[in-house]
This record gives sequence, structure tokens and C-alpha cells, in this order.
Amino acid sequence: MIVLSHVQAATLLAAKDAGCDRVSVSLDLNLSVEKVPLGAEGVSLPDGGLLTWASVRALVKRQGSCYLIEAGQPEKIQFYSEATGRAYSLLATERAPTMLVAGFPMHRIRDIDPHEDTLRKMRTLAPISGAVLDTTTGLGYTALEAARTASRVLTIELDPTALEVARLNPWSAELYSFPNIESRIGNAFDAVPALPSASFARIFHDPPTFQLAGELYSGDFYRELHRVLQANGRLYHYIGDLNSAHGNTVSKGVIRRLGEAGFRRVTRHPEAFGVTADK
Repeated sequence: MIVLSHVQAATLLAAKDAGCDRVSVSLDLNLSVEKVPLGAEGVSLPDGGLLTWASVRALVKRQGSCYLIEAGQPEKIQFYSEATGRAYSLLATERAPTMLVAGFPMHRIRDIDPHEDTLRKMRTLAPISGAVLDTTTGLGYTALEAARTASRVLTIELDPTALEVARLNPWSAELYSFPNIESRIGNAFDAVPALPSASFARIFHDPPTFQLAGELYSGDFYRELHRVLQANGRLYHYIGDLNSAHGNTVSKGVIRRLGEAGFRRVTRHPEAFGVTADK
């Protein structure tokens, strides 16, 4: 699978302008690098396709978008969900991409890349072992990181369209090959109440913004998360920039409702844009 953005297209075009006949470039959004031949008509790709220079120039101009390249033809990774009425697309960064849902990025991208954003969040739950619940799959970065040390990971995604984006994201590829990851489709608000009590050692709760998923910030949902968490287990809850006026306001309500749900030691983590809570 070949996926490019303006970042890699700019590398290709710069090499052409410099008179190179080959160039080292990533064909999987910065996961790896390989050499590709450059010709008068375009770039010869490993799958046998030819990406024309006209297409390369067009990709350079389309800042932020990611494109699946098949037989030399770029196709934007973007879908519309009939189920939720939201647009989903893959947004390029200098490293790992993020997903846009209704125009909202699902990871931090200012002064940090989505992979490092995920790692900072995961560090708040260290050590990660036993069973892990990931309430919102998205691109699967959380589930993948957790699965490296957890015995099993259950990850839940509301919209199958999000998983279609993930399937075309090279950084999400292992989501479908890790044997200890179970993926389910459904609203976490409805799915979590059906899970057995005290069945997870760690819970990673990284919901969309309050505007998109207010029910995932509710006291009723927090009580269900408390119920399925094991004794001495820990929850991470994404909120947003705790030092911003909005994040500070949201965090106060979240911390209060988590306490009312039975969680203890609710701790702010500004570096990870969220809070942790213990049972």
C-alpha cells in the first residue's frame, strides 16, 4: 500500500528539480524510506505504477491531505458517514497522521505529532499489563501501544467509517494483525454497560470533543467505567488543554463527576491533556 501527502510529494519534486534520477522517500507516511527511480514522465513506484509529475505537483498543493496511490492514481483518503453525518479524513503531519472527524483533529498536532501525543497519554497509565479497555478506537494508535504489553485489548469504535480510514493508514496497519486486540463496533456508552464488572486493569478513555460526544463525559458513563475497572486499576481520561479556559472548565466538571462515580486520586496531567483516576 502506497500512501503519500504533500510532505513526500515535495521531496519528490525537489529531487526532480535538482536533476536526480533516484531519491529516498517514504511511501507510507514516514514509517519507512526507500529509493524510487525518477523519470521524465514521473516517479516509478514499487507496485509498477507511474505517478506523473502533474500528479506530484497537485499533491504538493493539497496541504494536509493524504492520498492512496494505486496504479499511479492518487485517491484522497476521505469518507462520509451516513450513520453519523460526519466527514472522516486522514490529515498529514511531519510524522504520524491524525484523523479529522467533522473537522476536528483526533490528536494534538501543534508542536507535537500524533504518535508522541499517544505516548504521552499512555505514560499516565504505566505500567500497562493485564486487560485494557480502549473506549474509542479512532486510528487505533492507543490500542496498538497498549497491546505491546497488555494481555488483551478491547477497543470500541462508534462508526465503521473511522475504521475505513484506519485501514488505509500505514500507521494503523498492525491494528488488524495483533492477536490480542479485539475490535468492536458500537457506541461505548451502550457497549460498556454490557461488559463484566472488574474486567479491566486499565481504561483509556479518549473521547471526541464534548460537542461531538457529550454522553461520554456523563456521570452515568463514568459509573459504568468504574464498575468494569478492577480494584487498584487506573483510568486515563482525555480532556484537552488543561491550561486553557475551556479545558479548565471541562476538567472541573469531569473531576467532580469522576469523584461522584467512585474514583479516587483524580490527578491532572497537563502534559497529556487529561486526568487519571484510580479505583
